[in-house]
Amino acid sequence: MNSKKKIPNATMKRLPLYYRFFKNAEKSSVDRVSSREISEALDIDSATIRRDFSYFGELGRKGYGYNVKSLLNFFMEHIQGNEVRNVAIIGAGNLGSALLNYKFNNINDRMNVVAAFDSNAQIVGTSINGTAVYHSDELEDLVSQHGIDVAILTLPAEVSQNMAERLVEAGIKGILNFTPIRLNVSDEIYVHNIDLSVELQALFFYMKHI
Repeated sequence: MNSKKKIPNATMKRLPLYYRFFKNAEKSSVDRVSSREISEALDIDSATIRRDFSYFGELGRKGYGYNVKSLLNFFMEHIQGNEVRNVAIIGAGNLGSALLNYKFNNINDRMNVVAAFDSNAQIVGTSINGTAVYHSDELEDLVSQHGIDVAILTLPAEVSQNMAERLVEAGIKGILNFTPIRLNVSDEIYVHNIDLSVELQALFFYMKHI
């Protein structure tokens, strides 16, 4: 990666899309692809794709396109890295259960959902899609025991800040926040917010202005 260039957030958000595209291309035994083919598959214009790739050096060759295996390895390195990430889902209610049933390994084989936590006695002690649900009181011990460094937070808003602070103290390095509040945590902890109501409003806006 060219460290002299600051990678725009918009480009960073598209990297997983590129990774998934090249992953599917490899499964289909495709050897090389053009920016036009990527553009048609992802609905991203070719100029944007070439600009995104340019931040990382010469990834393709004019007249040849992009080598699928090389680009897949590149995106695996820059998106997944060599480390296996152990993930916990905090809150195993409706949304948490849906996430536990999601096949994360289909898009990222270096991510393991190793535990879920909840305080509901009817859920604690059960298993959802092979993942055990533990009581929230066990969080600190199990984060350390399982080497968990990423948490997906799906709790009610009123308890989310307190849980975020506990996660940070327990050693969590990244939080995917599905709650409607913005968490106040150390700048050393990366928090990615997903507000479904905002995303729906954005969808309605774009539908209205098509």
